[in-house]
Amino acid sequence: MLWILGGLALGVVIGYYIPFTYPMDYSLYMSVAILATLDSIFGAVKSTFEGKYDNIIFVTGFIGNSLLAIFLTYIGDKLGIPIYYVAILVFGSRLFDNLSMIRRHIILRLSNKKRGN
Repeated sequence: MLWILGGLALGVVIGYYIPFTYPMDYSLYMSVAILATLDSIFGAVKSTFEGKYDNIIFVTGFIGNSLLAIFLTYIGDKLGIPIYYVAILVFGSRLFDNLSMIRRHIILRLSNKKRGN
């Protein structure tokens, strides 16, 4: 868990000091890809709490979810249909589900520590 927090802190520091910009044409693609990667990260944290974390599953899910989200956005953009809404709906709902499970695990661990279990 400390590796995750350390990596997150390092990423924030690097992102702050080395600003990266991209063309406005790619903003929709980037927002959907960021949502997909956040879903993978929250899923990994949830799996860690459940004791089911597997690095291979995380890496393949991280890359696969991002590519699928970008692909749906690209296809929808070319067809003139906002298919990216599907990615936003699915990854957004999973993100909130994972966050609620993480919250429950943290509350359960804290309450167990208070009881002395």
